[in-house]
Amino acid sequence: MMNHYRNIIIAPIVTEKSTNLKDQENSYTFKVSTKANKIEIKQAIEKIFNVKVSEVNTINVKPKNKRYGRTPYKTSKYKKAIVKLAEGNEINFD
Repeated sequence: MMNHYRNIIIAPIVTEKSTNLKDQENSYTFKVSTKANKIEIKQAIEKIFNVKVSEVNTINVKPKNKRYGRTPYKTSKYKKAIVKLAEGNEINFD
């Protein structure tokens, strides 16, 4: 069953904006499976990190057009989840 949760949560997203969210609102940003819904994401975060989740927001990130020299290509689409933890909970990525 734990393997199932590991397939939902792909990786944490660590950017300047996500770090500010973590510091100010106790929210963490993750790259998640495109097929996962909010309930599955909440259960996976609670099981993997042993915390209490109060809110989950999801965003479907569209592919962007890029170029490598003269060759155009598109980046991959993915789903991003912003997970707000209950008061007193914290995730350590160390």
